[in-house]
Amino acid sequence: MSPCSKYLTDGNQRIVGGVLVGTGLWVALIYTMRSALKTLLSWHGWMYGQHGTLSRTTRFWMLFVKLFSGRRPMLYSFQTSLPRLPVPRVKDTMRRVLMSIRPLMDDEEYKRMEALAKDFEANLGPRLQWYLNLKSWWATNYVSDWWEEYIYLRGRGPIMVNSNYYAMDFLYVTPTRLQAARAGNTIHAIMLYRRKLDREEIKPLMVQNTIPMCSSQYERMFNTSRIPGVDTDTLQHMRDSKHIVVYHKGRFFKVWMYHDGRLLKPREIEQQMERILADKSEPQPGEEKLAALTAGDRVPWASARQAYFSKGKNKQALDTVEKAAFFMTLDDSEQGFVKESPVDSLSNYAKSLLHGQCYDRWFDKSFTFIVYKNGTMGLNAEHSWADAPIVGHLWEQVLAIDSFQLGYTEDGHCKGELNSSIPGPQRLQWDITEECQGVIDSSFTVAKALSDDVDIHIVPFNTFGKGLIKKCKTSPDAFIQIALQLAHFRDKGKFCLTYEASMTRLFREGRTETVRSCTVESSEFVRAMMNSATKEEKIKLFQRAAEKHQHMYRLAMTGKGIDRHLFCLYVVSKYLGVDSPFLKQVLSEPWRLSTSQTPHQQLELFDLRNNPNHVTSGGGFGPVADDGYGVSYIIIGENHINFHISSKLSSHETDSHRFGNNITQAMLDILNLFELDNKPVNHALWVSTLTTKPHT
Repeated sequence: MSPCSKYLTDGNQRIVGGVLVGTGLWVALIYTMRSALKTLLSWHGWMYGQHGTLSRTTRFWMLFVKLFSGRRPMLYSFQTSLPRLPVPRVKDTMRRVLMSIRPLMDDEEYKRMEALAKDFEANLGPRLQWYLNLKSWWATNYVSDWWEEYIYLRGRGPIMVNSNYYAMDFLYVTPTRLQAARAGNTIHAIMLYRRKLDREEIKPLMVQNTIPMCSSQYERMFNTSRIPGVDTDTLQHMRDSKHIVVYHKGRFFKVWMYHDGRLLKPREIEQQMERILADKSEPQPGEEKLAALTAGDRVPWASARQAYFSKGKNKQALDTVEKAAFFMTLDDSEQGFVKESPVDSLSNYAKSLLHGQCYDRWFDKSFTFIVYKNGTMGLNAEHSWADAPIVGHLWEQVLAIDSFQLGYTEDGHCKGELNSSIPGPQRLQWDITEECQGVIDSSFTVAKALSDDVDIHIVPFNTFGKGLIKKCKTSPDAFIQIALQLAHFRDKGKFCLTYEASMTRLFREGRTETVRSCTVESSEFVRAMMNSATKEEKIKLFQRAAEKHQHMYRLAMTGKGIDRHLFCLYVVSKYLGVDSPFLKQVLSEPWRLSTSQTPHQQLELFDLRNNPNHVTSGGGFGPVADDGYGVSYIIIGENHINFHISSKLSSHETDSHRFGNNITQAMLDILNLFELDNKPVNHALWVSTLTTKPHT
């Protein structure tokens, strides 16, 4: 028998063979473990168990998930092990659609929709479904690419107010009143987060510390900008960026984040901010309102970008902005919670974060970080690259690092020493023609009209929170959603199509799904609250509505939702050039009540028992429909729920302050049904707590 190679001795051949066999076995083991984990994660029975208890099957399942997950998973460790988002059956989606629209229609309207749905299910639906199933086999996620393109990037209207959203600072605490110092600590914290992100050191989000969620949306958090196009926008993501761009009093500054090969320390960043604040130079012609281009309609911005920013110093300056790690504004106004005028101060603060002056945020950046003159801060985020929980994860860490790790000196400055050897910020140079200034002014006019129409009301509800809600033996989210239905009926005297955002990150590249919170069960409970039904009947109907809501939420999370399936079927129909009266009708209904819960994802970062004032405010978004409401809420600790309510002043049907009062009263009325302490809570008491003390 001849040797395998004349260049290797028998001993070396055995070594090489052993290495190859060992490598093959190692690869096979990894593949087997990932395949096994993917199979395990495709089971969602754990979600349907009784709340607070785990069945024996679920405990065994979780044990195997932990076993195949490894000891110290990194941020993207589970990506290839996550299952694909399943395509629901057309039959199931039709049934759920009809159930969701029943409380919104009279008998004649419902019979018409029922006939359209049956026709679609029998004829066009299966054909569209075939193509959708085909896509689901070759695409990582059959929804996400179309969702990003058609819902976000192809929108030609302003993204300010309509798409971008905001996040607030602590509600009652400002660690320092020095604007430059607050910027120094928080910018350093943001850059630390980016470094951990680049190294994949951020722990992947795990449900019950066991079930992993998709982390793909983190990839474009930094160094990303939305680039305008005539027909569609695109997302430009750079692998790295060593600078940020800061806007102050109409000027743009480039600030390097590194010196001598290291990240700038908080006191050094504060020094850079102080240099910008001390700069007395005037804006160049057209520079002050330049960012209004990002706030207006997309087509004029795309045309102006090509005509005026494609060469010379304008291209160089625009590249600096778009390739920055993120955009920052040193805002010259003072914002935040004011005890003497809580309602107006919070409304002004929210409006400032949502749209500012329409030219002092770069709305195309993945996020704009804002620090106000009095040290309060916040951010405005572009929506196409990721959803709010991703930004919320960053924001929670920034707040915690700023207050509990970095801290400040007694006089409010960042800790550390100054460094005079660091080069100062660089002014960006622009050559903006009069014609371009005309386009800027036109975009500003559009954006200003949009911002002036926004009515925002913040309700820091602290009469009770999830602590008492759980004693009602229901989930806090279901309690709040049913309260919103009661509040809306009292506000408008009718039910409406309601959007509640749910995540689908149990699947690879999952984003969101819709929970249609207005159900037959919730509408029956609302009607009972409006008539002379007994308390026992109301409680029974409430419990049925809460159980139905929880069931709908579980369906949405496990890929059995309604609206993303309908959306993709509609996209397929457009590709094939066929019209569907059913899809056209069901997708044209406006979401007059659009809601979202801001999840508190890292509870270990905040000790509200020892630091009760460190309550985060959450964030919010603009109204989706011209005659509707946008409601965002965050459940904080055991005793706090903050509501962010938006609507349009031009609508005669809506009033954010009125709706806020209705939400408050609905929350109190539902809790009083259960008589947990035999002492009914009243609205007057709630108003007293809001205006006289900042926290419980």
